[in-house]
Amino acid sequence: MSKIKIILPVLLIALGGVYKFVLARPAPVPKPHIAGEVYVLPKDFLINLKGGRFAKLSVALVLKEGFVAAAPAHGEAAAAPPTGYGVLAQEAVVRSIITDGLTDVSAARLQREASRVRLQKAILKTITKETDVKVDDVLFTDVAIQ
Repeated sequence: MSKIKIILPVLLIALGGVYKFVLARPAPVPKPHIAGEVYVLPKDFLINLKGGRFAKLSVALVLKEGFVAAAPAHGEAAAAPPTGYGVLAQEAVVRSIITDGLTDVSAARLQREASRVRLQKAILKTITKETDVKVDDVLFTDVAIQ
């Protein structure tokens, strides 16, 4: 009788372990809200707006899933990017597109969310059309207007 009192709990624990680690299906992994890499352009933008005003802002790109900002190194140390630039291929072209897309817009367009979203979508469309950078979204962060 005393052997059964010892064997039964050990057997139940062993069966529970077998179920937990062998038979049970793993919990589903939740899909991430943002599937791609978020690349923050390392240098702030200083943009001339209409009416003699200007805006200072940071910009981030949500890259498509599987697209990475850094070019793969082929056995050699990669050359360092110019000062103020990051590792994104064609970053100078992307910066130029963003600058051109924001220059001479009114301050009100950058202040209103709906207008800002339209500007972001227009810039996204131009980046997709004119570069090889695979972008899902353009984000304006830290926007300051004077």
